[in-house]
Amino acid sequence: MDDELAVHLKTYEGRAATIAGIGKDPVNVPMIRHWCEAMGDTNPSYVGPDAVAPPTMLQVWTMGGLSGHGGRAKAYDELLGLLDGAGYTSVVATDCEQEYVRPLRPGDEITFDSVIESVSERKTTRLGTGYFVTSRMDVRVGEDLVGTHRFRILKYAPARRKPKERRPRPVVNRDNAGFWAGVRQHRLLIQRCADCGILRFPWLPGCNSCGSLDWDPLEACGEGTVFSYVVMHHPPFPAFTASDHGADAAGPYAVALIELAEGVRMISNVVGVPYDKVRIGLPVRVEFRAYDDELVLPVFRTREGVA
Repeated sequence: MDDELAVHLKTYEGRAATIAGIGKDPVNVPMIRHWCEAMGDTNPSYVGPDAVAPPTMLQVWTMGGLSGHGGRAKAYDELLGLLDGAGYTSVVATDCEQEYVRPLRPGDEITFDSVIESVSERKTTRLGTGYFVTSRMDVRVGEDLVGTHRFRILKYAPARRKPKERRPRPVVNRDNAGFWAGVRQHRLLIQRCADCGILRFPWLPGCNSCGSLDWDPLEACGEGTVFSYVVMHHPPFPAFTASDHGADAAGPYAVALIELAEGVRMISNVVGVPYDKVRIGLPVRVEFRAYDDELVLPVFRTREGVA
């Protein structure tokens, strides 16, 4: 069916999209001034008695505003209707190309015609699968061609987005369950030996110093410094990024060994600062970050005013 559609779409190439369009306003100084102010363009060619219009305004003089133009031909609407009917219901403007034959000046009155120049083969992009439709508009003053504007859109069926990968779950067992219970309550708990008083992390069933099995939890203040760190570059792993979109995915990120103010050390992410700004000795403070409805992890953010 798509092959039949592609053949049908090709029959629209060369057909008129707009016939005998007329610019609603002559080229004029106020619109030139508004454009230049909006663009921050201070070129002296666009002011004064001999001013010309910025070439990039070419399309502006052809716009129909909210009421549109009367010269639109049926072919373009038919083409878009065919694509809608085949399921290619979304549209995005992809690019335009302009050619300038001569400058436009205040007082010029423009006319224009446009044609469906090409319809591509079916293409698949990150947005989805569809067809690129290119139209070409010839802009004239009187009989003289002053510029050409090519405009390309993609009519497409949106791609299904796969669900974002879930960040891996921590392994919770009877030895460290107390730590993760504290994290869920936004408390950073470490162990203190009930016999010798030595603090320890990660959580262990017995004291490394005296071997005692007795301990009690101590809530850390949450402040610390970067004792050491590595920067992870590859491979990209969407579950560790804020988005599964390729453009945002898996930039380098820092994994640090944090020395808490209480003296024990733990591994975590450093957030809120570019990976290349992380350094040994960087002061940080714990932050409890929810990655989904079930997962909360302690990460460390640079203390305010320090980077």
